[in-house]
Amino acid sequence: MHIVVELRADEVRVSDYDDSGSRMSQATVTRAAFPELVRRREAEHPRWVWSDTSHWYPQLLDDGVIVERCHDLTLSRAILRNSELTADTPLARAEPDGWDERRFDDAPVERPDRGTTLFDLVAEPTHDDDPDAAVEFERQLQAVAASAEPARLRLLLAAESVGALIASEMRHAGLPWHVEVHDRVLTELLGPRVPPGRRPATMTRLLGEISEKLGVPDVNPDSPAELVKALRRGGIEVSSTRSWELKEISHPAIPPLLEYKKLSRLLTANGWSWMDTWVRDGRFHPEYVPGGVVTGRWAARGGGALQLPKQVRSAVVADAGWKLVVADAAQLEPRILTGMSSDTAMAKAGFGQDLYDGIVASGAVDDRAHAKIAMLGAMYGATTGESGRLLPGLTKAFPQALALVEAAARRGERGEIVTTRLGRSSPRPGPSWSEAQSAAYRPEAGEAEQKRARSRARDWGRFTRNFVVQGSAAEWALCWMAELRKRLAAMPASSAASAGAGAFARRAHLVFFLHDEVMVHAPAEQADAVARAVTESARTAGRLLFGDFPVDFPVTVAVVDDYGQAK
Repeated sequence: MHIVVELRADEVRVSDYDDSGSRMSQATVTRAAFPELVRRREAEHPRWVWSDTSHWYPQLLDDGVIVERCHDLTLSRAILRNSELTADTPLARAEPDGWDERRFDDAPVERPDRGTTLFDLVAEPTHDDDPDAAVEFERQLQAVAASAEPARLRLLLAAESVGALIASEMRHAGLPWHVEVHDRVLTELLGPRVPPGRRPATMTRLLGEISEKLGVPDVNPDSPAELVKALRRGGIEVSSTRSWELKEISHPAIPPLLEYKKLSRLLTANGWSWMDTWVRDGRFHPEYVPGGVVTGRWAARGGGALQLPKQVRSAVVADAGWKLVVADAAQLEPRILTGMSSDTAMAKAGFGQDLYDGIVASGAVDDRAHAKIAMLGAMYGATTGESGRLLPGLTKAFPQALALVEAAARRGERGEIVTTRLGRSSPRPGPSWSEAQSAAYRPEAGEAEQKRARSRARDWGRFTRNFVVQGSAAEWALCWMAELRKRLAAMPASSAASAGAGAFARRAHLVFFLHDEVMVHAPAEQADAVARAVTESARTAGRLLFGDFPVDFPVTVAVVDDYGQAK
């Protein structure tokens, strides 16, 4: 059963639909009465259909109501509108409307892929509601039914929607955070706390050391442009102040400069001001953005939840009588590639063991480090240098896997789209890309125009090459979390309450997610059961995506008191 909810003025209209999409009944309740209605009807195990989970669910959680299933119309619209599996449906061919604009606003969104500009295509949810949810739901049902692969899309939409539930639940429960530990870490690394805008003692000392060894007064490491000038005045020719470039330079001023930059990042991203802003009542409450990156990966709005540095992870501390169960999937993207390509040789190399060790045993490369370099080169399009030297051996040993990413790259170079395992498709390149290609074929085109077109084509080919793998890995992770959430919900409530966890105060619950890593805050007596659930959920996710194909997804699990102990 589906229950469609729509906001109408100060009332909520609730419509019941059967599994075929036919409306059975309709009622209206006040907004104040809505949480109790949801609480009561959850016993029927419906799938709630609403415009935006981040708009509807937080208030329900605040009222102690946990929803089992939902269909997020905004997230689903974004998938169905752009998937090549629905390209021939009326929904995909229709003119843009308000539902296409719902996910974009001016609020900043953080994503860990910022260094890879091709992945900085971010969808950002708004909180305006739409009164035509029932109509939109019918359009989406019709699009899925008429698609080339209805079963794949249904799984993707279900996974995307449960991911939205999990994101709201993690924000509601919060990540356990000890400000005393955080302050102690900052003090040990930076020196005593200082007012905003002033440099802590350690950074001030390092600045003096930089100036002394560089022989240049008044160095300002916080301004890249001024730092480049200072380095050049000190006899060091650099084109930028990026750490990777500075590490190549042998000069006594470089080590303290690198240390300064490291501490500056910590102070800016997770210093005392961050702690004052984002931690309240012993919890860090970030706002996750499911599907925030074009590949389907998550982003975050504020707080840097997806980029917690190792220095502060010891501040993530379980409550008394509770544990943190931290798990990460080993070599996730290469294993996803194995399943997508049905490469039995690669499946054999990774089954029951470290995949990179298996690649070495196959004779494709000579050591584990080279195996990793070769696989990353294959998935990210690094065809020169060490990766280029190693790729022929990898291609010979695992032809099906390498053929899949090569085919994806060629499609991207031609300006075509590619699609993940469950049906999320890549965007087409933008107008500047098309203009570069067109310019190369004009009669007056010279070598510069042709070179530019080839470069842009290769860039987009690298994007599509990784899109199919990274996007499918995001789908696996959603299925992993969805299955784990279901297993956690089936566990009994604990007698030991977790302070500040709201609706999850007596239940094991997810508190953190980062691509291939999850963290559960669990009652100590359930920690081992949660660890087993994590591992079993990973196996289930593999079967959902790849059926009986023999690719496994081993998970490393640690039961700890604080996050810093897990790494």
